Amino acid sequence: MSAAAISARRSIPEKFLEAILVELKRDGVVRGQRGRGGGYQLAHSPADISFGTVVRLMQGPLGLLPCVSVTQYRRCSDCADAETCELQKLFREVRDSTAAILDGWTLAHALEKPSSAGPTAQAPGATKAARRGAASKPSRKRAPKSA
Repeated sequence: MSAAAISARRSIPEKFLEAILVELKRDGVVRGQRGRGGGYQLAHSPADISFGTVVRLMQGPLGLLPCVSVTQYRRCSDCADAETCELQKLFREVRDSTAAILDGWTLAHALEKPSSAGPTAQAPGATKAARRGAASKPSRKRAPKSA
């Protein structure tokens, strides 16, 4: 399908869409053909393309802190001891839960008709902890250290 056709069908600015498609093509998610009758198509089955893959390609690492990134790890400049850093532990758990959800959803899932479960249905690959939600987890807050 051409970028112009996708743009019109989905009400997405064509230049914006073209930039996304070029990046996805460069990374092998879609392939393109120029000329009359050309356009873009998926390079793999929708079941083989996870949202995690697409998000990483478009946005970069899933880790909110550089010290929890799997693909682009960097030690935080103000971290005294990465081994005992509570923020790193928390944000690693956030990264792992995010990755489990995004990697568990594929384009095939997005193409399926909506289920009766509604919009709150969990991703097929979501962890039990992610399905339980943060409210059911014990609090990890600690009392402030006294000076």
